[in-house]
Amino acid sequence: MDDSTRRRSISCRITHSRRGSWCCSFTAPPMSPENPKISHHHHHHSLSKLSPNSVPNSPQRYKYCSKFVGRIDRRRILSPGRVSPIDSQETPTEPIAAVDLPSKPKSRSQSFSAPQNESSSSNSSSSDSYPNSGFDVRLSLKGKNGGCLVLELNSGVLAASSELFAALIAENHNSSSNNNNNDTDDNGKRMCRIQVGDVENLGVFRETIELMFEDDIVKRLIKIGVFRTIDILEVSAGIMFTKGVLSCLKYLEAVPWTEEEEEKLRSFFTRFKFDEASAGDILARLYLHDSVDSQKNLARQLVRSITNCADANARNELKSLVKGILCKSSVYEKEPDLNKEDLLVVCQSCLSLLVSLFDEACNTISQERTAKKETSKPLIERISQQVDNINWLLEILLDRQMAEEFVDLWADQGELLKLHDSASPMVRYELSRVSAVVFIAMGTRKLHCRSDARSGLLQSWFGPMMSDFGWLQRCKKGLDIKALEEAMGQTLLTLPLKQQYMLFMEWFRCFSTHGTECPNLSKAFQIWWRRSFLRGSETYAIESR
Repeated sequence: MDDSTRRRSISCRITHSRRGSWCCSFTAPPMSPENPKISHHHHHHSLSKLSPNSVPNSPQRYKYCSKFVGRIDRRRILSPGRVSPIDSQETPTEPIAAVDLPSKPKSRSQSFSAPQNESSSSNSSSSDSYPNSGFDVRLSLKGKNGGCLVLELNSGVLAASSELFAALIAENHNSSSNNNNNDTDDNGKRMCRIQVGDVENLGVFRETIELMFEDDIVKRLIKIGVFRTIDILEVSAGIMFTKGVLSCLKYLEAVPWTEEEEEKLRSFFTRFKFDEASAGDILARLYLHDSVDSQKNLARQLVRSITNCADANARNELKSLVKGILCKSSVYEKEPDLNKEDLLVVCQSCLSLLVSLFDEACNTISQERTAKKETSKPLIERISQQVDNINWLLEILLDRQMAEEFVDLWADQGELLKLHDSASPMVRYELSRVSAVVFIAMGTRKLHCRSDARSGLLQSWFGPMMSDFGWLQRCKKGLDIKALEEAMGQTLLTLPLKQQYMLFMEWFRCFSTHGTECPNLSKAFQIWWRRSFLRGSETYAIESR
């Protein structure tokens, strides 16, 4: 088709009115074209409602129009089955079937399969009946909001592009021949009238029709953009515009999507079903069809990779990324499968490595083992890295409310406690950083443990915390010292009064000797004193009755 023929292949007439009774065929609210029935199973049902007379909102300039009529006088509106009183043209006697494209389904899916041969028998018959006879199809679209657009098109192009319109044109021609009707335009030329009612978006429908006259549809879609192309894809699928559907899918698969565009595509594919050949590449980007064994432990692999990461900057960046994905408040609907055992296994691995590093720090290992150890980084940095890893894992456990077993694990680190006593203060305080996170979680009610678990934790790590508090104040590394002091006091107050007595007396002796080098638990001490002595006799009297 050369340029001159293409420019003459379509013309448009645009009308807008607030009156909803122009077309007598709209006796019931028609359905939206956004989700038309595509499968051949519903083909004849759709045809029974098609009629040649309503179209989307038109732009001020129409690329393929050879003539632009503008607004049509209300007295000259063509309406099937009726004529304006001042219209001198003879009323057409042929009944016009109306097309109502189905509205978006709520629970059922539509199917689309690209035909092996795009030209069907109905296409051929329609093209033969209206062989390049100029503007011999009047396609009218009526929008949901009352707008109306009338396009005069070439039946050959329309029938060759859309199976749905091809069948309608053929049906209209057969009906006209059998009834000896002569439905003509103002110039006496026979017209096929098709009407589509309740169009969701007139502009999108018009752009879809425009694509039928494009040689390179994908090139045009590049200018339209992804979001609009998804709308055009939906209309193309509804009118069985196969070339348009395949071009839209080809373009969408080749470009990146925003999150909004991706969600719109997901919604589209829940309502329309396509075969693998048509939409397989897009579906492969949207859904993970095949599960691989390695993907089952993806979260654990990510966590292990981060704890073994050598670069500090990359490790911190990845920790923030993975923690955001794994946290319970994540925006991701489906998070990777990660259970408590996976995290505890990685924690145990970090603790074992920490024991080995403290062995090295205390010079309790042989020279042969020392020679084999990593020497590229200072020992203090390697110890700090493992403590950071443990605290990061602990934060994930706390967020997922799975940290109870870690308390037992940390309280049972007898070997680390022995190494803590003999290690340098500039190294051993790193262990108290882990205890500090646990104490703060308990004191702020984020971690709930059994009484024996709390008791075991304090018996093991309360003394080391007293010794390391001065170093924790000087090397905070993000630690809130005031929150730690408050949380330690609150945690002590959760123990039985006899155990509180032993620990508070230990604190009192330490604080009287070292002052600010020891945590200030004065507030919690006052509460313990009041509970133990000022109300002790009353409590005992009540219990003895």
